[in-house]
Amino acid sequence: MPAILLLAAGSSSRLGQPKQLLPYAGKSLLRRAAETAVAADLGPVIVVTGALHEELLPELDGLPVTVTHNLDWARGMGSSIKAGLVAADALGPVTSVLIMLCDQPLITPELLRYLQQAQQQSPLPIMATAYAGTSGVPVLFAPQMVPLLRAMPDEAGARQLLHQHPEWIATVAFPAAALDVDTPAQYAWLLQQAPAGPAH
Repeated sequence: MPAILLLAAGSSSRLGQPKQLLPYAGKSLLRRAAETAVAADLGPVIVVTGALHEELLPELDGLPVTVTHNLDWARGMGSSIKAGLVAADALGPVTSVLIMLCDQPLITPELLRYLQQAQQQSPLPIMATAYAGTSGVPVLFAPQMVPLLRAMPDEAGARQLLHQHPEWIATVAFPAAALDVDTPAQYAWLLQQAPAGPAH
């Protein structure tokens, strides 16, 4: 069973406001991503916070997730991945690892489950999501990849492993994963697509 690492440590400098707290269809992006991870029912969900730790905690109220505060979040995504792995270790042996972000609101529990199913049937150790001509997150790393995640530089990220070892990657096509929220224009476009949702 994979540990799911939901990375939410950044300061959203390009956006100018905390993307984790942006509302979409009645819920914050962080709440939506955490609920998606929990609903996938694959294994423990570890939410890695950083710059906005205290502000994000209320968004996770009532969810069966483990929150870990990465004090070194500014050093890069690699530091958050490693902090998440340390938190996962405390819950039991870590086998595979699924990494996801909170700014891809169209990701579904079904996609996360399918990544695991596809990886189990693949001889390749990385099962990534394919969209917009690239391979990226959410991405599932098989057990033999976990030591590489633990050893990655703080400033690196999951994408660096994907770039370094394309021969290790299989993919699942999910075009909607291309929608992320890094700029005000992207968020404005997202809101135009949003279904109605209850207030959170």
